[in-house]
Amino acid sequence: MGTVTIGVSISVPEPHGSLLQQRRAGFGDAAAHGIPTHVTLLPPTEVDSETLPAIEAYLVEVAATGRPFPMRLSGTGTFRPVSPVVFVKIAEGAEACTWLQKQVRDASGPVARELQFPYHPHVTVAHSIAEEAMDRAFAELADYEADWPCTGFALYERGPDEVWRKLREYTFGAAVVPPQAAHVDRDTLPTR
Repeated sequence: MGTVTIGVSISVPEPHGSLLQQRRAGFGDAAAHGIPTHVTLLPPTEVDSETLPAIEAYLVEVAATGRPFPMRLSGTGTFRPVSPVVFVKIAEGAEACTWLQKQVRDASGPVARELQFPYHPHVTVAHSIAEEAMDRAFAELADYEADWPCTGFALYERGPDEVWRKLREYTFGAAVVPPQAAHVDRDTLPTR
């Protein structure tokens, strides 16, 4: 049947997703409108199209073990000079993203794979564009802030036109999002 290129990611919800996509396009990134704003869990991966049902079933299992968590974006970062990328940093939720991507790529699953670089959750806002435009993206979004409750992730497929389209959404197994508050150590609470 052939192969398809898939990816798994956490969608950045509205209004944040469209705003960052428009900013990315404004910096001159031609791919901006073909890539929904996201946090990658599985980078572009070529698979046999016949394995899609098994991949979808596996992602249902991964989502069932996941729990909603607070996600907060704050400021910018870059992978330059190693990789020509400017991104918005994940200030809260990075540990949960790291755990999720390990589950998605687990050796027991149908999309086990090694990564080219160590996993670092982020939201790309400029990729492979002129250095001046990369510098502008880094500076102009340095004060950017956004937060939302992350309640799941999605499977995407890249079409022949290089546009990524959502195939399916996966909701985490728990219904309650933990509050965005400081951790309370129960061992240090006063006793009566």
